[in-house]
Amino acid sequence: MVRVMAVGIFDLLHAGHLHYVEQAKSLGDELVVVIAHDETVRRQKHEPVTGQELRRRMVEGLKPVDEAIVGNPPGVPIFEILKAVKPDLIALGYDQKHSIDAIKDGLENHGFGHVKVTRVEGLSDDLDGTRKIIARILDLWPGSEGGPYEED
Repeated sequence: MVRVMAVGIFDLLHAGHLHYVEQAKSLGDELVVVIAHDETVRRQKHEPVTGQELRRRMVEGLKPVDEAIVGNPPGVPIFEILKAVKPDLIALGYDQKHSIDAIKDGLENHGFGHVKVTRVEGLSDDLDGTRKIIARILDLWPGSEGGPYEED
């Protein structure tokens, strides 16, 4: 049995997220997805649109996902979550900026040298990311610059 771990924010769930978990699941028998804690999202990216528990529930509802859990808050060492999940493989998204070599070194240094790390392929759709979707919505929004409608 191969347990795969995937990680992400998963704010405004979209086709790119589904593709990511499908790809991750294809690498093993069981998929556990770690949803970023709200405080982590705030520190690293932006104010989350949806809270961590709703994001967790939505991701867990995706067919390829066996379990979804909320990650540790900032200040808790990142490798602590590995003790709970016990993955055999970590699947990174195509757009996640983490260095595979740096992750492997960290795993080795924290006693998880047996855990493999790989990066999955991206979706060939131009709306495969939250920022791209928001930009497209703004382009289509009535009265917005670049939108198809003008104010009367």
